[in-house]
Amino acid sequence: MYITHKQYDKMTKKASPGSKTYINTPLAFLIGGLICALGQCIVNLFKYFDFDKESASSWASIILVLISALLTGLGLYEKIAKHAGAGTLVPITGFANAVVSPAIESKSEGFILGVGAKIFSIAGPVILYGISASFLYGLVYYFMNL
Repeated sequence: MYITHKQYDKMTKKASPGSKTYINTPLAFLIGGLICALGQCIVNLFKYFDFDKESASSWASIILVLISALLTGLGLYEKIAKHAGAGTLVPITGFANAVVSPAIESKSEGFILGVGAKIFSIAGPVILYGISASFLYGLVYYFMNL
């Protein structure tokens, strides 16, 4: 059976659920903003206890990653992300979720071949290309400033 490009497009549009952009965009903005506001509240709390700005920011990142990992482990992060979309993916919490999710899914295969082998299956490419791009940018910056 041969399907033309037009027929395939028709089938795809029929099978794909419509996206409610007018609802999804504000929700992503709101939830992402709330995550960032929580991070800022944590920074302000640490600054109140006489931490310098860098230490307070580092602790805020650590706490947000911990909260994200806990919510992922409890199955709540996915429920939040279902409604918030990119609002949960963009902040550091999305990266933490990308590391923890594969680890939880593969824990039945054991700690070495399951968790250890698959923990960075999603986040690994992000780390690889982030480091590679940083290195290339550093080289370009170095040679431009000789």
